[in-house]
Amino acid sequence: MHIILAKPRGFCAGVERAIHCVKRALELFGKPVYVLNHIVHNTHVVEMLKKQGAIFVCNIEDVPTNSILLFSAHGVGPEQWEKARKRNLKIIDATCPLVERVHRLAKKYAEQGYTILLIGDAGHDETIGTMGWAKGNVFLVQNVRDAETIEIPETNRIAYITQTTLSVEDCKKIVDILQQRFPNLQSPSRGNICYATTNRQKAVLSLAEKADIVIVVGDSESANSRRLVDIAKSAGKIAYLVLDATEIQPKFLEGVKTVLITSGASVPEEHVQGVIQFLSSIETCTIEEICVASENVHFQIPKEIKDNH
Repeated sequence: MHIILAKPRGFCAGVERAIHCVKRALELFGKPVYVLNHIVHNTHVVEMLKKQGAIFVCNIEDVPTNSILLFSAHGVGPEQWEKARKRNLKIIDATCPLVERVHRLAKKYAEQGYTILLIGDAGHDETIGTMGWAKGNVFLVQNVRDAETIEIPETNRIAYITQTTLSVEDCKKIVDILQQRFPNLQSPSRGNICYATTNRQKAVLSLAEKADIVIVVGDSESANSRRLVDIAKSAGKIAYLVLDATEIQPKFLEGVKTVLITSGASVPEEHVQGVIQFLSSIETCTIEEICVASENVHFQIPKEIKDNH
């Protein structure tokens, strides 16, 4: 079997920063450190940090007063900041800077009196946080059908923003429809979909034609991982989303000579290597890594936990 390894894959700068934030907070302040929601959408990462002393909670009310609380890479709305301050919590904000940029844009549009169309997934942590900054002047658009049917009471001052982990192609289709329907629609000066999401999707689109199947290593809760599967399928390929090698079924590999492997932006590389080792244990494999885009992005950690703190 021939294995094509897509590059880039795995951790993005925002995920690396968020994980480092938790580890650094544990070093500085000791156990426990509380994290609101999952720091990133990957079960293995969450379990690893739990073992080191992180406690994950769904509600700020579950965090004891005067404790350390981290906000996840997906960000939160202003109401969560207010709740945390009322409980006198020491806040470490691990929000990805690219998500934070969308929050600032939502806040600016809302303050300027715009109606905001947020293109994103209902219930996703990032979407929930962004809607909070939009201060109620927001309508969620999830798909092409929503774009075709949504009714907006005031269309003179209207703008759109997007979740950072969307399919680039799907998002473009939605935006095209919205621009046709609402001629006054304001666009972000820069696209909101993050570089890592764009690059990983580009790699799958470029390389899928070379493979019989595509295996995406990622958590089912990870929007960007699910998008990679969707993109592979849209290219006409059979694609599977697996958390790790234990989820690979023998039927996946029947008649397969070439497999493309990639991973979502919150996936540790060790689990990609675990998939390769599993495939190599079944039959002799050749491995070819193909780089489609270079990445050299790093984000500074919050001042509260910098090494010179």
